Amino acid sequence: MQYNTQKEKLVLPEYGRNIQNMVDHCVAINDSEERRRCAYAVIDIMGNMFPHLRDVNNFKHILWDHLAIMSDFKLEIDYPYDIIKKEDLFSAPGHLDYSRATMKYRHYGKILEKMILIAANMEEGAKKEHLQKMLLNQMKKSYSQWNKEADDEKIFHDMKELSGGKIVITADSYTIPDLKQNGNRDKLKNIKYQRRK
Repeated sequence: MQYNTQKEKLVLPEYGRNIQNMVDHCVAINDSEERRRCAYAVIDIMGNMFPHLRDVNNFKHILWDHLAIMSDFKLEIDYPYDIIKKEDLFSAPGHLDYSRATMKYRHYGKILEKMILIAANMEEGAKKEHLQKMLLNQMKKSYSQWNKEADDEKIFHDMKELSGGKIVITADSYTIPDLKQNGNRDKLKNIKYQRRK
């Protein structure tokens, strides 16, 4: 008895050993017309194995690429598609440039900086004041995540700098509320503790 571990390793194991044997048989056929008909029959069987993928774009093209790969590019037929080349199969992908967001202060984040610019360009009024206060509160939350103590003067300065000098708020005109990050969590713990008693 011969185990699969003793047999030649499959190039595309998802198709199984029987399909690989069919491909090997197809490569060994001498008559070109018979070899072509065999290749089309193998493609039909490969397609029937994954019927849920038939709606995928270029499904047939992918099957022909897989046939060429499984035959180790030795199958000599006129392919209906331009198949993948062997050298392209093992070549490293090209370099992908990631967009690096330029931020003045990383602890605030890019979105908060964009929102400050939006607030800076808004018309004067209650909506603008409300948005500025919300932004200051969020800035304090973000700042306190990276620093033990949030310095309100620093936050007011950062707001002015990030808005290009358009938003000037001082400690005299607004006090940023202190954050109680664990306040709700502590209340829940106390309620659970009281219920157990």
